[in-house]
Amino acid sequence: MSHLIFSYAANMNPELIASRCSKPEIVCLARLPDHALAFFDYSRRWDGGAATLISSPGEELWGIIYRLSFWDSERLDAWLDVHLDGTGDYFLLPTDVIGVDGITYPVLLYRKFYHGGPQQPPSTEYLETILSGAVARGLPAAYIETLRQIPAKKATFPVPHLFEHESASTFGRLSCDCSGLKQPTT
Repeated sequence: MSHLIFSYAANMNPELIASRCSKPEIVCLARLPDHALAFFDYSRRWDGGAATLISSPGEELWGIIYRLSFWDSERLDAWLDVHLDGTGDYFLLPTDVIGVDGITYPVLLYRKFYHGGPQQPPSTEYLETILSGAVARGLPAAYIETLRQIPAKKATFPVPHLFEHESASTFGRLSCDCSGLKQPTT
């Protein structure tokens, strides 16, 4: 069982997604019309505003579609603090995005809960992680330039911050995706 996930922020970064998922399969670049990247609230991981998407008629939110195993989806949910009861920082939103191949893909994306208030600047390090992912994945140059114009502030501590329960975990290349293991026969 696998899921299509549309990533539009830090998880576009090849190194970051590899540290969180063992086998993220790239499907294609895609865009979500009439939406834009925005930053709200405060991310303790990144010491600044946390990424989400907002409705923005006429704009396009670019990102990448990954096919993730159930196991990798669970890991990513844990990193983004997704809770089944809706009390986490992010929730999964089903939507359709348009791939560069012209195909419409039904995907899930992570959307941040926020309760109003003004946008908050992300840390410079967070924005650089997003930008380097956008460049590495080959997003359109005009979109990358738009990302470069987002105001940011320097983080006051090393980021991304790993929480205690995460630093003891094994993710990415140091772990295994056990979904392909054969089940013992009786």
